Amino acid sequence: MTGIVDYNAGNITSVERALNSIKAPFLLSKNPSDLQNCDQIIFPGVGDAAYAMDQLKKTGFDLFLKEWAEAGKPLAGICLGSQIIFDYSEEGNVPCLGLIPGKIRHFKDLWKEASVNTDCSLKAPHMGWNDLSYTNGGSRLFNSVPEHSDFYFVHSYVICPEDSTVIKATADYGIKVPSCIEKGNITVFQFHPEKSGEKGLQILKNFTRGSLC
Repeated sequence: MTGIVDYNAGNITSVERALNSIKAPFLLSKNPSDLQNCDQIIFPGVGDAAYAMDQLKKTGFDLFLKEWAEAGKPLAGICLGSQIIFDYSEEGNVPCLGLIPGKIRHFKDLWKEASVNTDCSLKAPHMGWNDLSYTNGGSRLFNSVPEHSDFYFVHSYVICPEDSTVIKATADYGIKVPSCIEKGNITVFQFHPEKSGEKGLQILKNFTRGSLC
């Protein structure tokens, strides 16, 4: 059984539809105790990091996710859920969950530091389809997903992990954008696998494999 964290800041409907389409049983809840016995957790999210962290604290999901990760159980973060797994976000200047060392920074600052010319085509948010290049051996969750497959992105802020070896895939958008980060039992996706067609569904199949009907 896959648990889905509902903390009033998630792209819940699209995740539900994706899991239904691959016949993966799931439990959606606003109550952390309901998800204690799940096999794996999906932590989605859209919107503002400061608001999301406030909601996690109000619901108790901040402590739940920390305890879940520390117990070595599978956890997948998506989009905003991938970002606030790290230490700190410049979006609202907010401390986050700190499950993987690193911070979240705006595209414009990173482009400026890299002397990237953004006069023509590059704008934030990074929105639309982009292809992935695997790095550091990729992730087991990319099994049966060919390198350079396209996935759907919507984000203005970029994951900047302290340890570059945890980056398992990147996309090019003026800079190399860390798009999949994996450390131990935690895997996070800056893109939206649940909105990325068959390749995205394959990732979710790989994540939920033990629970598929």
